[in-house]
Amino acid sequence: MISRRRFSTTLLAGLAMPPSAFGQTVDGIRRAVRGLGQLHSLQIQLDDSVIVAEAPRGAGLDRAANIKSCSKSIVALLLGTAIARGEIKRIGAPLSEVAPRLIPAKASTGVPSITMEDLATLRAGLGSTSGANYGSWVQSGNWVAYALRRPMMDVPGGRMIYSTGSSHVLGAAIATATGKSLLALARERLGGPLGIEVPAWRRDPQGFYFGGNEMTLTPRAMLRLAVMLRDKGRFGATQVIAPDWVAASLTPRTVSPFSGLGYGYGWFLSESGFAIARGYGGQIIAAHPARKLAVAITSDPGQPARSAGYFGDLMALLDGPVLALA
Repeated sequence: MISRRRFSTTLLAGLAMPPSAFGQTVDGIRRAVRGLGQLHSLQIQLDDSVIVAEAPRGAGLDRAANIKSCSKSIVALLLGTAIARGEIKRIGAPLSEVAPRLIPAKASTGVPSITMEDLATLRAGLGSTSGANYGSWVQSGNWVAYALRRPMMDVPGGRMIYSTGSSHVLGAAIATATGKSLLALARERLGGPLGIEVPAWRRDPQGFYFGGNEMTLTPRAMLRLAVMLRDKGRFGATQVIAPDWVAASLTPRTVSPFSGLGYGYGWFLSESGFAIARGYGGQIIAAHPARKLAVAITSDPGQPARSAGYFGDLMALLDGPVLALA
C-alpha cells in the first residue's frame, strides 16, 4: 500500500498532464486507486462514456453495496418528487402540516415548526442522533419520537447539526404525506426511470424505512444516479427529477462543520463544483454538471473516512486528476 503522501503526490501529478496525455491520466488514476486500501470500486463517466470502471476489492460493480449516508441524498430527491406532485405543498411546509401524527407527546419545543427544508438541510436544531448518540437511538422503540425529543441545540433553520435522525424524520414525513413507503417511492420514482434495482433495506420499529442510512445499491446504479444529477434530473429521454429541484438542491444552504463543504438539499457541495452524496467509510455519488462528470465510489463500510483522512484522499482524487479529465 502506498503512503498517503505518495498518493497525494500521484494525484497532483495528474493535474500537470497536458490534454494529449488523457490516456496516461486515466491509467494513472487506475494505478493510484489500487493504493487506497479502503477503496472497493471507482467509476468515472465523462459525457456519455464510462472511462474508468475499476473494482480492485469488494464485491464488484454489479452487487449491491451499503451506501450508508448517501441515503440522505436519495431521501432529498424523493422529497423533490413529493413537492413536484403536490403531495407536500412546499419546501417550507412545517412538520405540523405535513405529518402531524409523527409529533410525539413531550416533543421538544419548536418541533411542530420544523420545516421540510430544515430537515433536508440538517438544520432542524435538534441534538444529533449520530456519532456517540447513534447506538441508543437505533436501539430505541420509536426512532422518530426519539429524534423529535432530542434537546433543541439551535433554532430550526439555524446551523447545520449532522443528525441521521433528522433525515429519518424527513423520510417518515414523506412516506406519511404520500401514503407510500420510501422503498415504494424509491423503486417507482428512481428505480424505474433509471432502470436500476432498489433492494429493500432496514426499517424502524414502526415500519418506516431508514431515512438516512443503510440503503443498498450496486455501484453501477450509483453511477446512474450521478449521471441523472449531473444532467439536471434527466436520464436519457426521461426527466426523473424536476430540473428546478436539482438546481435548488445544488444551491448552498449551510456549511458542514466537519468538512467545510457547502450543503444544499441533501448534497454536499465543493468549491470545485462537485455535488456529493457522502456515506460512512467512503461511499460517494458525485456529479460535476459543468464538466459533464459523474463519479461513483464504494469503499469498505466498516472503516471510517474522515475529512482529514481517507475522505480527504477521495476529495483529492476528485479535485485533482478526475477533474483534469474534463
